[in-house]
Amino acid sequence: MFIINILKKSVTHLRRYVRFSIIIIIATAIIGALIAYFFKPTYSVTLNGEFIGYTRNKSSLQSKINEVIQKGDGQNVAFKQISLMPKYQLCLLKKDVETNDDEIYDKVMENSTTYYRYYAILEDGETKYYLSSFEDAEKVVNQLKEKESTNSDKITIEEKYNTEEEKYTDVETCVAGLYKKKVVVVKKATTSYGSSGIGVKGMNNSKNVVSLGISLIKPVSNYQLISSRFGWRSRDNHKGMDIAAAAGTAIYAAAAGTVTTASYGWGGGYGNYIIINHGKGVQTLYGHCSSLNVSQGQYVSQGQLIARVGSTGQSTGNHLHFEVRVNGIAQDPQNYVYK
Repeated sequence: MFIINILKKSVTHLRRYVRFSIIIIIATAIIGALIAYFFKPTYSVTLNGEFIGYTRNKSSLQSKINEVIQKGDGQNVAFKQISLMPKYQLCLLKKDVETNDDEIYDKVMENSTTYYRYYAILEDGETKYYLSSFEDAEKVVNQLKEKESTNSDKITIEEKYNTEEEKYTDVETCVAGLYKKKVVVVKKATTSYGSSGIGVKGMNNSKNVVSLGISLIKPVSNYQLISSRFGWRSRDNHKGMDIAAAAGTAIYAAAAGTVTTASYGWGGGYGNYIIINHGKGVQTLYGHCSSLNVSQGQYVSQGQLIARVGSTGQSTGNHLHFEVRVNGIAQDPQNYVYK
C-alpha cells in the first residue's frame, strides 16, 4: 500500500512537471514569436569607441570594407589603407529601426588613405610619362621598337604607387615624345686635288652670274646631300660642287653635247671622269665616277645616262664632282642647278 501511494504521488508530480514544462515551452514560443515579429537581430557598430550606426548584415558590410582594402574602389586605385576598423555588438532592435550601412561605410573610409597604381615610362632610368594601365605602357614600348626608335632599348616600365593621382598620358603622345629617328650619317665626300684642275683657266668667284645660253638639269637626281660647294675651302679653291650619293647611282648629261673626254684612271685627282662640250664655250665635267657609259667623241642627249657615282681618284667618299665651265672659267654650278 505504501508503494502504491508513492507511485501515485510520483505520477502526480510528473503530470505537474509536464504541464509546467509545456506551459514554459508555449510561453517561450509565444515570447520568441513576439520578439521575432517586432524585433530583429542587429549589430551596433562603433568606430574608435564612437557609435556610428546599425547594420543587420555584418558579413556583407565587412566584406565590402575588406575588398576596398585589397583592391581599391575606383579607377587606378590600387588599395586603401584603413587606420581604424569598425567593431560590432549584437543586439535586438525593432524592425522599424533603420540601419545605415552606407553611412557606416563612408565613416570608415574617412579614416582611410588611398594608394593609386600607375605605370611609369622611363628612358635610361629617368621617368618621362605616366600611364594608367600596364597594357598601354606595353603598347608604347612595342610601338617604339616597331618604329626602330634609337632609344627603344633604354625604355622601361615601372609599376609605382602614390597617395596622389598622377597626370596620365595617352599612348600616342608618349610614342611621339619618346621616338628618336635613326640618323643616317653620310660621310662628307669631298674632292681635294690641286687648284689648277684639268683644263680650267680660272674661277669666277664674283657674284656675277654668267649666262650659259642653255639650260642644265641636275646630273644626279637621287642624291643624299650637297657635301661641298663651289669656292674657297680650308685647303683649296673648289672649282665645282660635290653631290653625295650611293655608289652606282646614275649620272645624267646636264645638257646635250659631245663627249670630249672619257678617261679612266687617276685623272689629276678626278679619277674616272667625263667632259662634255655643249657649244658656246660651255663645258660640264663629271668626276670620281665608278664607271663610264659613254666614250670620247660620242654625242649625248640631255638626261642621257653617261656614268655611275663612285669614289675614284682623290676622293673620301661616294659622290659626283660636278663642274660648269664657260670659256675655261669655272662657274658656280648652283647658279644653274641645285639652287
